This record gives sequence, C-alpha cells and structure tokens, in this order.
Amino acid sequence: MTARVRAGRRADLAAVYRVCATTDATGLGTPPRPFDDKLPGHVYAGPYLAADPGLTFVVEDDAGVGGYVSATADTVRFNQWLDAHWWPRLRRRYPPGMFAPAGPHRPWFDTHPAHLHIKVARRLQGQSCGRRLMDTVLAALQGRGVAGVHLGVAEANTRAVAFYTALGFTEAHRHAWGSTLVRNL
Repeated sequence: MTARVRAGRRADLAAVYRVCATTDATGLGTPPRPFDDKLPGHVYAGPYLAADPGLTFVVEDDAGVGGYVSATADTVRFNQWLDAHWWPRLRRRYPPGMFAPAGPHRPWFDTHPAHLHIKVARRLQGQSCGRRLMDTVLAALQGRGVAGVHLGVAEANTRAVAFYTALGFTEAHRHAWGSTLVRNL
C-alpha cells in the first residue's frame, strides 16, 4: 500500500507517541532514550490531539502510522489550555519543573498565531509524506482563517530547514538551539 495521509484519531495516540519517541531532532536516527518513552509525545503530540483533533493528521502504510503533524490554530489559547488541563496531570507524575508554564508572548504570535510539530519515521522519508502532511495541515489552518503559522527547527536539522524553506517558511528569530520559522497563510 502506498502511504496515505488521513485525519488523526484518538486511537492513533500510541502510534503517534511511538513515532515521536523514535525520530530524533534531525529526523534520521533514534534519539537518546528518555527516561520515559512517552515524554516526547506528552509534549509534541498528545496535547494537540486532545485539544483539537481536527488539526492532527497521520501518514500510514502497511506497517501502520509512520508520521504525523499536529497543530494548534492559536498558540496563546493553546498554552492557556495546556496550563489548565494538560500539564497539571503530568506535573503529578514527573519530576518538578519539567512542565513549566508557557514562556512569554512572542512577537510572531500576533501575525503567525498557529504552530505545528511534524515527525516522519525514516521508513517513510523521501516519499513526499512530509510534504503531504504539511499541505494537509496548512490547508486545514487556512480553512479556519488563520493568518500564519510558526514552528521551531533545530539548527542541526539542515534537511528540515531546507524542507521548510521550500514550503515558503522564513526565519523570524534565531535561538541558541535553532530558529523559529514563519509562513503566511
């Protein structure tokens, strides 16, 4: 079966968490094993599927879910939701300080209020799966009337930087770890 993109479902949560835990920041290897395999998913996937399942999409093939994109249309409201509904449960299970309240308001939140996370397992890379996931989520955000989207990318992930640049993203801010990229919708 050719890999296909479809809407994410709550039943996909374990598979999405697995992709999140097994794809590193460069998108190539296996990341250092966290003390809890669910930790990356708790941050980069689970809350998006819980808060607004209409903005999570997965790519699957015969082996199952091998990638996802998760987004929120409004970062400020999403951060408020995290603080009220998602982090409290996790703060009881993990060491203190792991799930701090959202940082300060950033200038790009006003013009590019949406943000997203995408991961594609190595077996599906090079098959346009990432592009199809991005096209799908960007169309969904446009359909909601969102003006723009931002994301963070590690400086070491040169393949992702080239990918996002080809999709029309530009740098809004440089950090010690990489860049915040933005795109108008």
